[in-house]
Amino acid sequence: MAPRAVEFQPAGRLADWAQGQEAWSVLVIPKENYLPGERVKITVRFADGAAPASASFWLVGHAARGARRVEVFRQPHPADALKREVIEAQAEARQCQEDKARLLVELKEPGRLMGTALLERKHMVVSDDIWMHVKHHPANALRAETVRSYIHPGRLAVRVELSNPGAESWRAEGAVLKDPTGAEIALSVWQESAIDSGMLGLVVVGAEKPADQLSCPCTLKLWEEQGPRTVTLGNITFPAVPQEAESK
Repeated sequence: MAPRAVEFQPAGRLADWAQGQEAWSVLVIPKENYLPGERVKITVRFADGAAPASASFWLVGHAARGARRVEVFRQPHPADALKREVIEAQAEARQCQEDKARLLVELKEPGRLMGTALLERKHMVVSDDIWMHVKHHPANALRAETVRSYIHPGRLAVRVELSNPGAESWRAEGAVLKDPTGAEIALSVWQESAIDSGMLGLVVVGAEKPADQLSCPCTLKLWEEQGPRTVTLGNITFPAVPQEAESK
């Protein structure tokens, strides 16, 4: 990377930044008032004259998640190789759009374990009412009124009923389950409609992952669309899978 070859747009939204002693590293420190959803474009230019000559990244604020270190690998290529990669990337992007559309349809009517958690068909999976043991973070934007965990070999889900004391409606955008060691599982989210002010609403999160992949009790974090309000629930546990279910 060339010296003084780093640009930020818009300028003035970072507390500090520095190019590392190694030519390939950049340290970025956002300001304390950096907002969820706020975006700063970082562009770096390379000094070796090969293609690509530059690379751009977006620093995006998030209410619940963050990355301390991001590694990017660059392999210079001739122009014809880059053209082939562009064609392949466009085809992959089209496939991703098709997969996204299919997943959105599936999320409207959650299937498998998430659908079971929604309908509470307890004879299909093992479930446990864990609300009495859940720890509620004092900064939670919504109040968890009921919490139930579900498990099936290779699958897990959590069903949360939330009340909204705020003045604005709330819809979950993402969720993650994290254990005390720092290991985490990203969860799919299903919510039929936004939870209006003063109302109750149901949120179901789940993953095609075995619960023993984490060392629970765990912490469940949910965050909203385009906003800072989050819900954090500690001491999330899952029931044991019966031996007869494991053998099926």
